[in-house]
Amino acid sequence: MIKICSKPLPVDIVFHPVWWHRNAGITFDESFFYDARRRVEDERRMEQVLYERFGSLGLGEDHARSLPQIGAVHLASGFLLSEMLGCKVEYYEDAPPQVICAHRDTLDLEVGEAFRSPAFRRLMSLVDTLKARYGYVVGDINWGGVLNLAIDIRGEEIFTDMLLRPQETMTFFRKIAEVTDKFVWYVQTNTGTSSVSVNRSARHFDYPVAIHSECSHTMISEADYRRFLLPIDREWSLRHRPYGIHYCGRDPHRMASAFAEIERLTFLDVGWGGDIALLRRHLPHTFLNIRLNPVEIQQYTSDELRRNITHLVTASGPDLTNTGICCVNMDHNVSDTRIHEIFGIAEQIRQSKSFAG
Repeated sequence: MIKICSKPLPVDIVFHPVWWHRNAGITFDESFFYDARRRVEDERRMEQVLYERFGSLGLGEDHARSLPQIGAVHLASGFLLSEMLGCKVEYYEDAPPQVICAHRDTLDLEVGEAFRSPAFRRLMSLVDTLKARYGYVVGDINWGGVLNLAIDIRGEEIFTDMLLRPQETMTFFRKIAEVTDKFVWYVQTNTGTSSVSVNRSARHFDYPVAIHSECSHTMISEADYRRFLLPIDREWSLRHRPYGIHYCGRDPHRMASAFAEIERLTFLDVGWGGDIALLRRHLPHTFLNIRLNPVEIQQYTSDELRRNITHLVTASGPDLTNTGICCVNMDHNVSDTRIHEIFGIAEQIRQSKSFAG
């Protein structure tokens, strides 16, 4: 298996759009995502704000560069593939785009239709415009996940489908996977990456990891995962190398033995509440990215925060190049001091491991 990270215990953070709206004056309307000028200017402004407040932590390193980012790499926001597959999307000034469930009444899906959709044509126009101006493009776009997308398209009926129409549902999932696969290759062929927009921790890795979002897997059993979706993960792990899974729910350990059957699971995003030690036993060589709860971290004392992070990192094992820390969707209530504390605790752990080694 590829070892993806040479940095010991990398740390990254992602702020909620309300934080950006209040601290950088950015509005997350449709033009933020598709206007070529704003793509470059707003991403640079975000880098500048990070540099001014957290430059000493290594954030905002691209503040002096105008990069032609095709997607919002500072947000946790997956919506484009849902729109390509027939969902409507609503935009807000201080929140991520909201996908409106299509409630499609059948499991029919034509793969090519997604790439003829106005949503995909708008993306291609953006890419072409940025390439014409800059000669290249960078960044990527959150591509979601198969079950996430199925719920957006079909709604809660997808769970009944899994019970009553398993073969049709498997075919439906396969078609969604085909659309997703083609989209990932389109993005990665243009920019070289596919998943910084899924989790910014990916920017620290030595190789571009493809990260499949499985946010909704907390809603299904391990048996259903094995039957309907594990085959897709196993196949993708062979085609997209390195390969990873984003699981932001509280129970990723429930799928630990199934995840261990994925031949090359290089990365796992571990939702807060996950049993790190159990996952490590099943996945001894997988990079475990520990997600901190963005609400709880604001309530901890400094000592409680230190104990919590240290406990989680210790449970992941002694190799700090196989563990990372992130906190995603912190809102305007989080203090700059708290961000500095998170990075400071990670550095203390690095130093203690260095001296111990």
